[in-house]
Amino acid sequence: MKPITRKLGGWLALVWGAALLAGCASHELRLAPAQSSPKLQAGQSLYIALATDAAYGEYHYPGSGLMLSQAIAAPLRRRLARVDLASQPESVNEALVTARQGGYELICYPEILHWEDRGSAGETSPDKVTVKLTLIEVASARTLRFASIEGQSGLATPGAEHPQDLLSAPLEAFANSLF
Repeated sequence: MKPITRKLGGWLALVWGAALLAGCASHELRLAPAQSSPKLQAGQSLYIALATDAAYGEYHYPGSGLMLSQAIAAPLRRRLARVDLASQPESVNEALVTARQGGYELICYPEILHWEDRGSAGETSPDKVTVKLTLIEVASARTLRFASIEGQSGLATPGAEHPQDLLSAPLEAFANSLF
């Protein structure tokens, strides 16, 4: 009986380890090479444009643009004197006009490239998110930094995470790269 118990215990450990690995979320922040990495100052002001809500196939994700913009604001509000969100989606040029009128020095222009929220418990596909961020100096309209963020939930965590939950760690890393 002991050899069977030992084998069963080994298999259970293997299955448990595989489930643990499958449950892990992955995140990636890619920063475009910059000629000179901008270093922001605490006294600066930032206008965060509102991303257009995501759609994936027949699925539409109302509020996803606001969730992204709020997630971007969280780590930057701890570092900058003034961080405000747009009230509606705008083009880059419209955001520049709004930022100039509001007296902002910087714009963060986010775009949702991919957003899948597999929130139901019966769904086995992972949540996925890909976003693009562009940091722009308002006075010159010059792009200071470009970044893309990708995240994917683990397979063993359906319904436990949402695309916006996959953004906090890479957005914190993005904010750290600016100071």
